[in-house]
Amino acid sequence: MGEPPTMFSRIVRTRRDVRTRVPSGGVAMSTTEDQRESGSSPKRGRGRPQGHGPGYETKRQEILDIATRLFAAQGYSGTSVASLTRATGLGKGALYHYIESKENLLVEISAQVMGPLIDTMRDIVALDESAAVRIRIVSEALLAGIAQRPDHVWVYEHDYRYLTGVNRTRFLQRRLEFEGLVFRLVDEAIEQGTFRKSDVRLLVFQFFNLHKGTIQWYQRDGGW
Repeated sequence: MGEPPTMFSRIVRTRRDVRTRVPSGGVAMSTTEDQRESGSSPKRGRGRPQGHGPGYETKRQEILDIATRLFAAQGYSGTSVASLTRATGLGKGALYHYIESKENLLVEISAQVMGPLIDTMRDIVALDESAAVRIRIVSEALLAGIAQRPDHVWVYEHDYRYLTGVNRTRFLQRRLEFEGLVFRLVDEAIEQGTFRKSDVRLLVFQFFNLHKGTIQWYQRDGGW
């Protein structure tokens, strides 16, 4: 039996102008704006060679999942390439057949968190609901994302600082885009009189901290 529909999925399904797909974890995802307009399929990730079949992609995702568990357990800096080869059962050469670099693993893990999250946020902001309701739906989406992929979210939150150069710049740009959408909703809630006038930055900071703290204690088996 699948997960019960979330508030977000129930509302979005009633909107004919918002097209989403909802995985079993309950977090709604959608195609990006440019894909919606052009009808094109998602682009391959960086470091993903052309001409490989489904078996390649399946193995590559398996490696990403293993790397995510290792990074979450012992940190990005504490995980060596040798640790990755042991955990995946691949030699160093075979491992690099599937990944561009160790840092590229971190790029991909972060993208698997932030990409769907931004798409979800865009759809939430577009809903014909009050700002307070949309903020509540954002909260639900954030918690559902943590429940669905706790290790991915942990790595995203704690290890992004190891990104360098263009990778770090792109990551920060995407994060600022997401935060900007939340700022917009909080501003609207104040204008609508739902929230009293106060420091918007402080409100948003507290909102994020309430959800980030969930990663510290959440357990898939329901324990603390």
